[in-house]
Amino acid sequence: MKNNLKVERAIKNITQEELARLVKVSRQTINAMELKKYVPSTVLSLKIARIFNKKVEDIFYLEDSD
Repeated sequence: MKNNLKVERAIKNITQEELARLVKVSRQTINAMELKKYVPSTVLSLKIARIFNKKVEDIFYLEDSD
């Protein structure tokens, strides 16, 4: 699964730490998601989408190999 978290954070001008605080996870979790080392739960994906006022599929999307 790919994501554009880093781009969305840049648009909204928030740090990994700020996003982590808003969705109640560690900064390391946000970093791992951006590096594609961690696939978030449905609940976490929905929380992140809400922060950016986007649909989940606008932030997270499948690769052909998924």
